[in-house]
Amino acid sequence: MKKSLKAVERWMAVQLIVSHAHSLSLGVRLRYEPADPYVVHAVFFADGDEPVEWTLGRDLLADGLEGSAGYADVRIWSAAGQGDESMFIALGSSAGTALLEVPVRDITSFLQYTEALVPRGTESGHIDWGAELAHLLSPG
Repeated sequence: MKKSLKAVERWMAVQLIVSHAHSLSLGVRLRYEPADPYVVHAVFFADGDEPVEWTLGRDLLADGLEGSAGYADVRIWSAAGQGDESMFIALGSSAGTALLEVPVRDITSFLQYTEALVPRGTESGHIDWGAELAHLLSPG
């Protein structure tokens, strides 16, 4: 895990559930930047395929550790029968859906580092509101 004042980054292995009896291992890089404090960027790497990036709510990941969270495109819940070892993340888009089994300890550790940089509830104090307004008002 890399941690600096600028970002927290964590690599981990997850399982892409293909069927009840088959899964594929994927590498995932999670990245959190205090300048964009509400989100976590997840990049999924599969052998031979282009990486796929998703943006997830940091609170959604944290809430998923406590119980079922999310709706529509992103849903998170615990892996029944596996104790605190795994959780599921379902991602859906017009291109299809993916069901991932993710190690709870990796998500927990990652979130602890992000919260050390930006405690939950203080996110809005880390946003450059002037820059955001200028971006919204810029032509084009």
